[in-house]
Amino acid sequence: MHILQGWWVHQSWLEIVGVITGLLCVYLAAKNKILNWPFAIISVGTYIFIFFNSHLYADMGLQVYFMAMNIYGWYYWSHKPVNEKKTPVVLMTQKEIILSIIAVVIFTFFLGTVLKYTPASYPYIDSFCAACSLIAQVLLARKVLENWLIWVFVDVIYVGVYIFKGLDLTALMYAIYVAIALMGYIDWKKDYKKQVI
Repeated sequence: MHILQGWWVHQSWLEIVGVITGLLCVYLAAKNKILNWPFAIISVGTYIFIFFNSHLYADMGLQVYFMAMNIYGWYYWSHKPVNEKKTPVVLMTQKEIILSIIAVVIFTFFLGTVLKYTPASYPYIDSFCAACSLIAQVLLARKVLENWLIWVFVDVIYVGVYIFKGLDLTALMYAIYVAIALMGYIDWKKDYKKQVI
């Protein structure tokens, strides 16, 4: 118990806010609730500062991108078809899969090479995770079912990165994200099946 109290005292309030709002936004997104977007905006705003201080520059830049995508997602989900209760879930096309893979490879190589010449930690792993996250976030905003599978994959990698960087609460949050992303995939798949019946 004493060890846990000592660990808790060393956690930053900024990281605690980022974790709580991050968990709320991902849970609400998995439940297909539009309220996820304001929590997402608070969380990514917080993590811009956290990742800057941890020298995870690709992740920091990713949070800036997430901020823009969260605003877009909130707008997109707000403009559902008139005859629908919520914006429908769609499947990823083969063309989108191919373009996504190409984009991840190019982005990882380019950004990883640039970050190699900075004090960035794990430049290629960080860049790969950022590239996968870019794709997953676009797919989430557009309500594409497979976004959750990408999130599961990348969040598992992030858990390891954050453990090595000493961001214990963030690593725990990303471990929980894995479970929520699996739940999101199952729930959204049910919604998709209801749509096509």
